[in-house]
Amino acid sequence: MDGLLAEVASKRKALESDAQRPAKYMRRGELERLREEEEQKRKAEKDAQEAAAKQEKETAAAVAAAKRAKASARSTMSPSPAVDSDGTPAPEPSFNISNEETIRRLRAKGQPIRLFAESDKERRLRLRALELIEEKGHDQKAGQNDFKKALEDVENVERELKSKSSKEKKKDDSELYDGGVLDLELVKTDPDKLYPLIYYALKRVLKEWAEAMDERPEHIKRTNQGKLAAATQVQSAEYLKPLFKQLRSRNLPSDVLARIAEIVHYMQKRQYQKANDSYLRLSIGNAPWPIGVTMVGIHERSAREKISSDQVAHVLNDEVSRKYIQSLKRLLTFSQTKYPPEDVSQLMG
Repeated sequence: MDGLLAEVASKRKALESDAQRPAKYMRRGELERLREEEEQKRKAEKDAQEAAAKQEKETAAAVAAAKRAKASARSTMSPSPAVDSDGTPAPEPSFNISNEETIRRLRAKGQPIRLFAESDKERRLRLRALELIEEKGHDQKAGQNDFKKALEDVENVERELKSKSSKEKKKDDSELYDGGVLDLELVKTDPDKLYPLIYYALKRVLKEWAEAMDERPEHIKRTNQGKLAAATQVQSAEYLKPLFKQLRSRNLPSDVLARIAEIVHYMQKRQYQKANDSYLRLSIGNAPWPIGVTMVGIHERSAREKISSDQVAHVLNDEVSRKYIQSLKRLLTFSQTKYPPEDVSQLMG
């Protein structure tokens, strides 16, 4: 009996020791539960850190706001600008506008309402800088092209034409004398006589164009097409100023002078097809390569010596030449409209 009790006690002791020993294997469900507990613990720690960082940021923002308020109070007594804690200048107290007002002003100026990674404060500073630049007048001409400027000046030009006195008009008419049809023989015999003849002939056509624009009915002037036509005339007059200056100083190249003399001669004779041919020779030339390229690599082009100066495209020389050559074509178009030829075949296409 005692031996049996001892055996039972030893078995019980072995079972208790086996229960306290850690299990060699774990079920998958237990592993998933432990992993989820660890993830929840890490998430709770991360949330606590973010809350602490947010609290610190709010505290720093409150301190910066207090500094700005103190700096703005000092700015009324000192000319030095207020500076934020991050080193960027704070907006002026009088320029603390809402985001909607900032967006409205930027759109009115044609600017993007927000740049990449731009904060609201930086956007207000950008708007303020743009307005200060406009006040100083540095960018009044930056965003305007010639045609838009001419379109805006149409009404001013019309008022100036109406305000001219009869005495000034008689003086202008006497200056723009009509010397008859230009003689093309002067190109070879006496080129210096061509300068005043071409000058007054072009001035006369330009003046007639301006008067035609001014004599139109008021309802036509106010239409969009009428404003564009007037702006084209004003723009052409502006583009022709360098040509008139060269004619007065008598320093045009000989080939350009000859082509313009042909244009004026045929325009006066109402032979607009021939005038257009001279215009094409002046603008694009008649060389095989009108842009004047004579060398490709190390090899010289064949028949290079055959390309003379009157075969080169002068419209490609510079922007000034391109503009007044284009305006000459506009004068031809107006002259053809006002003084149509007797022969229909002489009309330009």
